[in-house]
Amino acid sequence: MKRMIIALAALTLAGCATAPTLYQPAVGPQAVGYSDYRIEPGRYRVTFRGGPGAPPQQVMDYALVRAADLAIADGYDWFRVADRFIEGRPDNGPRIGLGVGGGNYGYRSGVNVGLGTSFNLGGGPSVSSTIEVVMGRGGRPRGGDIYDARALRQSLGQRI
Repeated sequence: MKRMIIALAALTLAGCATAPTLYQPAVGPQAVGYSDYRIEPGRYRVTFRGGPGAPPQQVMDYALVRAADLAIADGYDWFRVADRFIEGRPDNGPRIGLGVGGGNYGYRSGVNVGLGTSFNLGGGPSVSSTIEVVMGRGGRPRGGDIYDARALRQSLGQRI
């Protein structure tokens, strides 16, 4: 019995260990990392898929960094996010539940109290961020969702 408890504890700890989400090209359609598709000159669709348990903000930031890298590589100064969406849902971590029940069976009655916990041993669901960007040269226009490619790469790139 003691060995079984130790084995279960080891499996639980091993399941909690997840690989970090790294800024890298995705090697397959469901792999962690970025992928991009050139729609037309100066217009890309960029997707970044995080690993299990990756925070949505990190995934969104990595998609923006990839867009900045593409803009800089193609000789653009800024880009505008024309469309964006997030797929997946972050895991909220461990959950706990409490239940109370009772019953009357004629001459006997009973009361039950239960306490349960659940942990996602897979590290949580993965989140992906897809953005469509339009790139431009020269002075950055005013408006929301317009980013200076070099400034964004410098500020967000330090976190990678």
